[in-house]
Amino acid sequence: MNKPLILVTNDDGISAPGIRTLIAIMSEIGEVVVVAPDKPQSAMGHAITINNTLYLNKMSADDSSIIEYNCSGTPVDCVKLAVNEILHRKPDLCVSGINHGSNSSINVIYSGTMSAAVEAGIEGIPAIGFSLLDYDWNADFSQIKSYVKKITMEVLKNKLPNGVVLNVNLPKLKENEIKGIKICRQAKALWMEKFDKRKTPQGKDYYWLTGEFVNEDKGEDTDEWALENGYVSIVPIQFDMTAHHTIQQLNTWNLNEKN
Repeated sequence: MNKPLILVTNDDGISAPGIRTLIAIMSEIGEVVVVAPDKPQSAMGHAITINNTLYLNKMSADDSSIIEYNCSGTPVDCVKLAVNEILHRKPDLCVSGINHGSNSSINVIYSGTMSAAVEAGIEGIPAIGFSLLDYDWNADFSQIKSYVKKITMEVLKNKLPNGVVLNVNLPKLKENEIKGIKICRQAKALWMEKFDKRKTPQGKDYYWLTGEFVNEDKGEDTDEWALENGYVSIVPIQFDMTAHHTIQQLNTWNLNEKN
């Protein structure tokens, strides 16, 4: 049987240890094509490039079993270019990551890792975003390989509903310390942000964004609870942002009455 075609991308850049680990895992499963940013693109969200040129640079040899390109654009640009310019058919799966740091809770909104996965979902490709709760460039990804592979195989076997992608976060623990996998909802948490205002030597104001992550959600079915208690969290997310439960309420407003 033909191996599945797997598109690999990320937001930390093509040289990041996280994506190198992900490439190695996916090469055990299927035919791998990599299209990833040529430099870090963290917290880019779903940004795309419209006012600048985009460049693709093939990094792999023609006879290599893994085809790799770096891209001058955002993670979403990488997926768009892969689908439209590189791949000979729609991939069976897109995996994004492994991100250096958490993409749980509200972080999913800002994440370039997850936006790449969401873009694949928009294109009709089953997709998973993987993140390890360790921001260190030299993070130990070896402890989570078996979980990444297991989740990937299950998605390939069982498929995903249309319009749904998976947000997978893995705790910073040794493999034998991880208690298992939990299917979760996104915790209701947020960043309490502030800006550190400074001045340049020339007297011009500039700012550094700082803040504190605050989780006020006490539920034991959330991604934050799972991660704090030693589990891998999987949150199914969707890119249809309609608040369906509010439509009936809004229809009671007098929006069509003339003033």
